Amino acid sequence: MMAAHPDGEPSLGQALTACIEAAFSCAQASDACADACMAEETIVELRKCIRLSLDCADLCMTTGRFLSRLNEVDGNLLKTILMACRDFCTTTAIEYEKHADMYAYCRIAAEACRRCEQACQDLLPRPF
Repeated sequence: MMAAHPDGEPSLGQALTACIEAAFSCAQASDACADACMAEETIVELRKCIRLSLDCADLCMTTGRFLSRLNEVDGNLLKTILMACRDFCTTTAIEYEKHADMYAYCRIAAEACRRCEQACQDLLPRPF
């Protein structure tokens, strides 16, 4: 889709597409992690994880949507959202990793966060 867009920048194509896919994947994994945490008997101990999961899912979904819009791009705003998404994924992954040995879904969500974190970082140095 990005390659077909009239305002698409060929040099951004692969990194941009990777970041959009990583953001949407992280949003889905984070939503699923929150849902799984809420099904656990230890839900009280997982409150921080649930909250971060839901917030991370929202931010990653928003990031993917912002990055999908190439018309009249404001580079400074996109850089800001990329940095916020990267940093939020870092924080959330750290929380997931605390629970990864006990809950497979936290490990999977942490991996998705780390991929999104890296994809955002890879896109950041590029001009918009």
